[in-house]
Amino acid sequence: MNKWGVVALLSGLFLHAQSGFEPAVYTDRYGDLPYRILLPENSSTEQKYPLIVVLHGAGERGKDNWSQLKHGSDLFLQPEHRTKYPAIVVFPQCPKEHYWATILERSGPEKFIYAAKPRKNPLQKQLIGLIKKIKKTHAVDPNKIYVGGLSMGGMGTFELVYQRPRMFAAAFAICGGAHPKIAKKLRRPAWRIDHGEADEVVPFSLSKKMMEALTAHGATVDFYPYPQVNHNSWERTFSDPGFLPWLVAQRKGK
Repeated sequence: MNKWGVVALLSGLFLHAQSGFEPAVYTDRYGDLPYRILLPENSSTEQKYPLIVVLHGAGERGKDNWSQLKHGSDLFLQPEHRTKYPAIVVFPQCPKEHYWATILERSGPEKFIYAAKPRKNPLQKQLIGLIKKIKKTHAVDPNKIYVGGLSMGGMGTFELVYQRPRMFAAAFAICGGAHPKIAKKLRRPAWRIDHGEADEVVPFSLSKKMMEALTAHGATVDFYPYPQVNHNSWERTFSDPGFLPWLVAQRKGK
C-alpha cells in the first residue's frame, strides 16, 4: 500500500472511531458553522443533560467537519464515560481563515497580543447562537453548560466567557491565553487552566498571568502547569482521570 492509501485508511479508521459524533451545520446571517454533536446513549426525555462545547486549535480549522475531532473527542466516546457522565458534546469547526479569539498581533516575547476589551466577532456570535439553538432543540441542563478548548480554542474560551459570563458553569483553557484585564468578567464560572511550561508555540506565561488575574478577582481556578511539556498539554488534560468528573460536577449557583 502506498502512502496515500495509508493516509486514506487511517482517515477512514479515525472517522469510524468518531462515528458517534453526528455532523451538522449551524447557519445564521454570518454564514455556516459546521459542528459535530454527540448525544447521550439511551437519553431520556425526563432528564436534562450537561452541554460541553469544545473549541479546537488552529491546526484543525477548515470546513471538512471532522478535523476538529482530532484532540479530545475520544475522551467523550469512552463507554465508561458515556455511561457515568452522559452529556451532549459539541465540537464546532472554525473556518481556515479565522480565529476563535481576537488576536491583535502575533509578535514580541509573548508572541500573542490580545484586546483588553475584545469585541464580539462573528464567530463568537455564531458560537453563542449555536449554544442557544442546542438549548432549544435538546434536553440541556441550563445550569450545567461548559466550554473549553486548546491553544486557539483556549484563547477563544476566555473570550467566549467574556462575552457571556452568565452562560457557563465551568470553563477549561488548555495552552491558551487572553488579556489579563478581561479577568474581572470571567470570575463566575469555575476554571481549569492547563499549560506546558516548555511550550514553544503559546508561551506558558500567558496562562500563568490569566490564572493570577482570575484568582485576584475571586475566581475559582484549578491550575495545572506541566514541567518539560511543549505544545501538547491537552494530552495531559484529556488523560487526567479527574478532568471529566471535575467538569460535570460544576453547576451554576453552587
